[in-house]
Amino acid sequence: MQLIRGFHNLDKYSALNKGCVLSIGNFDGVHIGHQNILARLCDKALELGLPSVVMIFEPQPREFFAKKSGNLTACSPPARLMRLRDKLKYLEETGVDLILYVRFSEKFAQISADDFISDLLAKRLKVRYLSVGDDFRFGAKRSGDFETLRNAGLKYRFAVEESHTHSLNEERISSSLVREALQNNDLDLAEKLLGKPYSIHGRVAHGNKLGRTIGFPTANIMLNRLVTPVQGVFAVKVNTKQGCYNGIVNVGNRPTINGTKPLLEVHIFDFNLSIYGEVIEVVFLHKIRNEIKFPNFEELKAQIEKDCLQAVEFFKKFAS
Repeated sequence: MQLIRGFHNLDKYSALNKGCVLSIGNFDGVHIGHQNILARLCDKALELGLPSVVMIFEPQPREFFAKKSGNLTACSPPARLMRLRDKLKYLEETGVDLILYVRFSEKFAQISADDFISDLLAKRLKVRYLSVGDDFRFGAKRSGDFETLRNAGLKYRFAVEESHTHSLNEERISSSLVREALQNNDLDLAEKLLGKPYSIHGRVAHGNKLGRTIGFPTANIMLNRLVTPVQGVFAVKVNTKQGCYNGIVNVGNRPTINGTKPLLEVHIFDFNLSIYGEVIEVVFLHKIRNEIKFPNFEELKAQIEKDCLQAVEFFKKFAS
């Protein structure tokens, strides 16, 4: 898979000279519905002898407009299931040839629906087959929709197909459904929808090191998201370069120390190596409790001890 950073770099890729098959979307979570859509895209690419391309946006459009409004409470974007680096990793696993990464900006948001089609899709990408959801909207003021694309396809000679809806227990699989499952602490359902347990990847950063003062050193990951899909204390598996370990994680704002930014803090059982700067994966397996503000560190320490015992009991059952 190759990553194309913006439309201005398209000319560097000779594979696109004869056109492409394209799907456009956020693909947040790369769930099994996305996986099936992209499998169909790859099949179509083979049939037509053209490269398969996925167009994604960063930031995601609703994140951009929420941040632009300056009022995240009134215009809250959906919780992001995964960051760009992880999305690219999972998109690569689907077998697509090219990812077109488009920086979503004020300038890009002002492109008209007609110009998006004529200049970017028809002229620059030479699209021959396009797969999008029937609720896809694009162009300035979201003026373009699925019917706009179908009509344009007749003019510019590309086929437009609605991304087939995939269901689980008669419910449409979507990123929103994954978020809902995580919000309801239904990690089993989230795993079925994603085709894998829900996890967060990130680089271990230096923190205030308060955890080690109460006997629970943590590896900290800055979440860097407007909205986090999980919050609270969980039993987790932690994948590091050194191996896979059991642990316990807190995801939240750390109200006991009046924290303001969401942070992931994972205490890895039976582990005393330095992993600062390393990218680790934290796999969420079981919700223990919600995040609580404690009056002092002693009560926080006592609760963490109880949390760890619950996590140990969970892993005993998990292994049996």
